[in-house]
Amino acid sequence: MPLPYLKAVVHFLALLPAAWLMWQGWLLIDFQDNQLTANPIKYIHAFTGDWTIRFILLGLAITPLRRIFGWNILIKFRRMIGLYAFSYVVLHLLNFIVLDYYFDWPTILKEIIKRPAITFGMTAIILLTPLAVTSTRGWIRRLGGKWGKLHKLIYLIGILAVIHNFMMVKADIFQPLIHGIILAGLLGYRLYDKPVWKMRRT
Repeated sequence: MPLPYLKAVVHFLALLPAAWLMWQGWLLIDFQDNQLTANPIKYIHAFTGDWTIRFILLGLAITPLRRIFGWNILIKFRRMIGLYAFSYVVLHLLNFIVLDYYFDWPTILKEIIKRPAITFGMTAIILLTPLAVTSTRGWIRRLGGKWGKLHKLIYLIGILAVIHNFMMVKADIFQPLIHGIILAGLLGYRLYDKPVWKMRRT
Protein backbone atom coordinates (compact mmCIF):
# COMPACT_ATOMS: atom_id res chain seq x y z
CA MET A 1 0.00 0.00 0.00
CA PRO A 2 1.42 3.48 -0.89
CA LEU A 3 2.63 5.60 2.03
CA PRO A 4 -0.11 8.30 1.74
CA TYR A 5 -2.80 5.61 2.04
CA LEU A 6 -1.03 4.06 5.01
CA LYS A 7 -0.86 7.45 6.71
CA ALA A 8 -4.57 7.97 6.05
CA VAL A 9 -5.31 4.63 7.71
CA VAL A 10 -3.17 5.56 10.73
CA HIS A 11 -4.93 8.93 11.03
CA PHE A 12 -8.31 7.20 10.85
CA LEU A 13 -7.40 4.66 13.54
CA ALA A 14 -5.83 7.30 15.80
CA LEU A 15 -8.94 9.47 15.62
CA LEU A 16 -11.37 6.64 16.36
CA PRO A 17 -11.08 6.91 20.19
CA ALA A 18 -11.75 10.67 20.07
CA ALA A 19 -14.67 10.17 17.68
CA TRP A 20 -16.14 7.47 19.93
CA LEU A 21 -15.78 9.74 22.97
CA MET A 22 -17.51 12.60 21.16
CA TRP A 23 -20.33 10.26 20.15
CA GLN A 24 -20.78 9.12 23.73
CA GLY A 25 -20.76 12.74 24.88
CA TRP A 26 -23.49 13.57 22.38
CA LEU A 27 -25.56 10.64 23.65
CA LEU A 28 -25.13 11.93 27.19
CA ILE A 29 -26.22 15.45 26.24
CA ASP A 30 -29.19 14.01 24.35
CA PHE A 31 -30.18 11.96 27.43
CA GLN A 32 -29.63 8.66 25.64
CA ASP A 33 -27.91 5.52 26.90
CA ASN A 34 -24.13 5.90 26.81
CA GLN A 35 -20.93 4.32 28.11
CA LEU A 36 -19.67 7.28 30.14
CA THR A 37 -20.78 5.71 33.47
CA ALA A 38 -22.33 7.57 36.38
CA ASN A 39 -19.27 9.85 36.57
CA PRO A 40 -18.64 11.07 32.99
CA ILE A 41 -15.88 13.51 33.95
CA LYS A 42 -13.86 10.81 35.68
CA TYR A 43 -14.44 8.44 32.76
CA ILE A 44 -13.31 11.00 30.18
CA HIS A 45 -10.26 11.82 32.27
CA ALA A 46 -9.24 8.18 32.49
CA PHE A 47 -10.07 7.52 28.82
CA THR A 48 -7.97 10.37 27.44
CA GLY A 49 -5.14 9.59 29.86
CA ASP A 50 -5.06 5.93 28.86
CA TRP A 51 -4.95 6.78 25.16
CA THR A 52 -2.14 9.26 25.76
CA ILE A 53 -0.07 6.51 27.35
CA ARG A 54 -0.95 4.06 24.57
CA PHE A 55 0.32 6.47 21.92
CA ILE A 56 3.48 7.12 23.92
CA LEU A 57 4.08 3.37 24.17
CA LEU A 58 3.30 2.92 20.49
CA GLY A 59 5.84 5.59 19.60
CA LEU A 60 8.44 3.93 21.81
CA ALA A 61 7.71 0.56 20.16
CA ILE A 62 8.72 1.78 16.70
CA THR A 63 12.49 1.48 17.21
CA PRO A 64 12.38 -2.10 18.57
CA LEU A 65 10.00 -3.18 15.79
CA ARG A 66 12.26 -1.65 13.15
CA ARG A 67 15.38 -3.30 14.50
CA ILE A 68 13.87 -6.70 15.22
CA PHE A 69 11.67 -7.12 12.12
CA GLY A 70 13.24 -4.65 9.71
CA TRP A 71 10.01 -2.62 9.37
CA ASN A 72 11.82 0.61 8.47
CA ILE A 73 8.66 2.20 7.10
CA LEU A 74 7.46 2.64 10.69
CA ILE A 75 9.82 5.60 11.11
CA LYS A 76 7.48 7.53 8.81
CA PHE A 77 4.75 7.32 11.46
CA ARG A 78 6.71 8.13 14.63
CA ARG A 79 6.16 11.89 14.48
CA MET A 80 2.46 11.39 13.71
CA ILE A 81 2.02 9.05 16.67
CA GLY A 82 3.86 11.46 18.95
CA LEU A 83 1.55 14.29 17.92
CA TYR A 84 -1.48 12.13 18.61
CA ALA A 85 -0.09 11.42 22.08
CA PHE A 86 0.13 15.18 22.60
CA SER A 87 -3.40 15.71 21.21
CA TYR A 88 -4.90 13.22 23.64
CA VAL A 89 -2.97 14.65 26.57
CA VAL A 90 -4.33 18.11 25.67
CA LEU A 91 -7.86 16.65 25.88
CA HIS A 92 -6.85 15.06 29.20
CA LEU A 93 -5.61 18.40 30.51
CA LEU A 94 -8.66 20.31 29.28
CA ASN A 95 -10.93 17.83 31.05
CA PHE A 96 -8.97 18.46 34.26
CA ILE A 97 -9.01 22.27 33.94
CA VAL A 98 -12.46 22.87 32.43
CA LEU A 99 -14.78 20.06 33.48
CA ASP A 100 -13.17 19.02 36.75
CA TYR A 101 -12.14 22.40 38.22
CA TYR A 102 -14.03 24.96 36.09
CA PHE A 103 -10.94 27.16 35.55
CA ASP A 104 -10.43 27.52 39.31
CA TRP A 105 -6.72 28.32 38.92
CA PRO A 106 -5.82 28.69 42.63
CA THR A 107 -7.34 25.27 43.37
CA ILE A 108 -5.73 23.73 40.28
CA LEU A 109 -2.30 25.04 41.31
CA LYS A 110 -2.86 23.80 44.87
CA GLU A 111 -3.78 20.33 43.58
CA ILE A 112 -0.69 20.17 41.34
CA ILE A 113 1.57 21.02 44.29
CA LYS A 114 -0.24 18.99 46.96
CA ARG A 115 -1.02 15.76 45.08
CA PRO A 116 2.05 13.85 43.82
CA ALA A 117 -0.02 11.97 41.21
CA ILE A 118 -1.03 15.25 39.57
CA THR A 119 2.52 16.61 39.95
CA PHE A 120 3.89 13.64 37.98
CA GLY A 121 1.20 14.00 35.32
CA MET A 122 1.67 17.76 34.91
CA THR A 123 5.43 17.33 34.68
CA ALA A 124 4.94 14.79 31.90
CA ILE A 125 2.67 17.23 30.01
CA ILE A 126 5.17 20.08 30.39
CA LEU A 127 8.00 17.88 29.08
CA LEU A 128 5.88 16.58 26.20
CA THR A 129 5.02 20.09 24.99
CA PRO A 130 8.47 21.03 23.57
CA LEU A 131 8.62 17.64 21.84
CA ALA A 132 5.36 18.40 20.06
CA VAL A 133 6.43 21.95 19.19
CA THR A 134 9.79 20.81 17.74
CA SER A 135 8.36 17.92 15.73
CA THR A 136 8.29 19.93 12.48
CA ARG A 137 11.00 19.62 9.82
CA GLY A 138 11.94 23.24 10.36
CA TRP A 139 12.70 22.66 14.03
CA ILE A 140 14.59 19.47 13.23
CA ARG A 141 16.86 21.50 10.90
CA ARG A 142 17.28 24.31 13.43
CA LEU A 143 18.18 22.06 16.34
CA GLY A 144 20.39 19.66 14.38
CA GLY A 145 21.96 17.08 16.70
CA LYS A 146 20.28 18.65 19.73
CA TRP A 147 16.89 17.53 18.37
CA GLY A 148 17.60 13.84 19.05
CA LYS A 149 18.85 14.61 22.57
CA LEU A 150 15.75 16.68 23.33
CA HIS A 151 13.41 13.94 22.11
CA LYS A 152 15.05 11.40 24.42
CA LEU A 153 12.86 13.07 27.06
CA ILE A 154 10.15 10.71 25.86
CA TYR A 155 11.69 7.99 28.03
CA LEU A 156 11.23 10.11 31.17
CA ILE A 157 7.78 11.21 29.99
CA GLY A 158 6.72 7.58 29.60
CA ILE A 159 7.90 6.77 33.13
CA LEU A 160 6.14 9.80 34.63
CA ALA A 161 2.93 9.02 32.73
CA VAL A 162 2.83 5.42 33.94
CA ILE A 163 3.55 6.47 37.54
CA HIS A 164 0.74 9.03 37.27
CA ASN A 165 -1.52 6.30 35.91
CA PHE A 166 -0.74 4.00 38.84
CA MET A 167 -1.24 6.70 41.45
CA MET A 168 -4.57 7.90 40.03
CA VAL A 169 -6.12 4.43 40.09
CA LYS A 170 -7.53 3.55 43.49
CA ALA A 171 -8.55 -0.09 43.07
CA ASP A 172 -8.20 -1.80 39.70
CA ILE A 173 -4.52 -1.53 38.78
CA PHE A 174 -4.68 -4.06 35.93
CA GLN A 175 -4.48 -1.51 33.12
CA PRO A 176 -1.70 0.62 34.69
CA LEU A 177 0.17 -2.63 35.36
CA ILE A 178 -0.06 -3.59 31.68
CA HIS A 179 1.18 -0.14 30.70
CA GLY A 180 4.06 -0.47 33.17
CA ILE A 181 5.08 -3.91 31.90
CA ILE A 182 5.05 -2.74 28.27
CA LEU A 183 7.07 0.37 29.15
CA ALA A 184 9.59 -1.70 31.11
CA GLY A 185 9.96 -4.03 28.13
CA LEU A 186 10.48 -1.17 25.67
CA LEU A 187 13.03 0.61 27.87
CA GLY A 188 14.68 -2.70 28.75
CA TYR A 189 15.14 -3.45 25.05
CA ARG A 190 16.99 -0.18 24.62
CA LEU A 191 19.32 -0.99 27.50
CA TYR A 192 19.93 -4.44 26.02
CA ASP A 193 20.39 -3.10 22.49
CA LYS A 194 22.71 -0.27 23.51
CA PRO A 195 24.09 -0.76 27.04
CA VAL A 196 25.74 2.09 28.93
CA TRP A 197 29.29 0.85 28.30
CA LYS A 198 28.61 0.70 24.56
CA MET A 199 27.09 4.21 24.56
CA ARG A 200 30.26 5.61 26.14
CA ARG A 201 32.41 4.15 23.39
CA THR A 202 30.26 5.29 20.45
